[in-house]
Amino acid sequence: MALNRKNALFAGSDEGGDNWAVIATLIECCKLNAINPHDWLTATLSRLAAGHQANAVDKLMPWIDVG
Repeated sequence: MALNRKNALFAGSDEGGDNWAVIATLIECCKLNAINPHDWLTATLSRLAAGHQANAVDKLMPWIDVG
């Protein structure tokens, strides 16, 4: 699935384009799983700021219930 190709052209650099692709993919994954992207991102960033373990990042993915 191609996501926002035109928007990614204005990412500023190759790394910026890569970062944009990751974020766009996570947001689309939320939508496909009937998850509000804003709520998921807020919960995920809060958990990271609270010291979520680096070796358990898979538990933060949109298809995992963050309840």
